[in-house]
Amino acid sequence: MEQNISSQTWEARVSTKLEKATAHQIWPLFQDFFGLHQWFPGLAICHGIHGTNGEPGCVRYCAGFGLKTEKINEEESVLRWSTERLIAIDHAQMTFSYEIVDCNIGFKSYVSSIKVVPAGGSGRGCVVEWCFRVDPVVGWKFEDLVGRYEVGLQLMTKKMEAAVTE
Repeated sequence: MEQNISSQTWEARVSTKLEKATAHQIWPLFQDFFGLHQWFPGLAICHGIHGTNGEPGCVRYCAGFGLKTEKINEEESVLRWSTERLIAIDHAQMTFSYEIVDCNIGFKSYVSSIKVVPAGGSGRGCVVEWCFRVDPVVGWKFEDLVGRYEVGLQLMTKKMEAAVTE
């Protein structure tokens, strides 16, 4: 993990290695920008609200209990939501970038990118990298946010790998 802690911007990169799935098996799951709910833990809803899925400028609405949950009482939790715009996608490099347009998560400025990197040599396996840049969030610790990304990426890619190799 690389990180830069400053009062201006939080930046980090987390990654995970998949042993069984190739980059070409995993990439199509990521390029389905409106289908994130199928893979990301705690994300119940993800659907397009503008544009064509996978094309720059398209916007998705995501909601669930994945990134941060606050207990209201013993019975309820706050549903966290965001609208996210695909900024750029490069199929040859298997990378895309997106930004949060609006949310109730606490992010003021957020840009993220995901890259799927083929493994060398054997042809099996790949590495998935998730980078983000966000203004500091009041009441949050940077290290906790990075930890949530690490866990979220590991769980998401494990589910993706199982889907394409079983």
